[in-house]
Amino acid sequence: MSTVAKLLAQKQQLMEQLENNPGPNEREEIERILAKIETALSLLDPRDPVAEGE
Repeated sequence: MSTVAKLLAQKQQLMEQLENNPGPNEREEIERILAKIETALSLLDPRDPVAEGE
């Protein structure tokens, strides 16, 4: 599995966790990790930016 695929899989898992209405501390941690994933994805392929909300 490529790095991009792993990041996208992790992103999907975190998005599903957000849908389960986590507590404020857990939500903050999930959002922090999602921001890191978005940054990593944009750095891996700057010609193909990840669309907002995907």
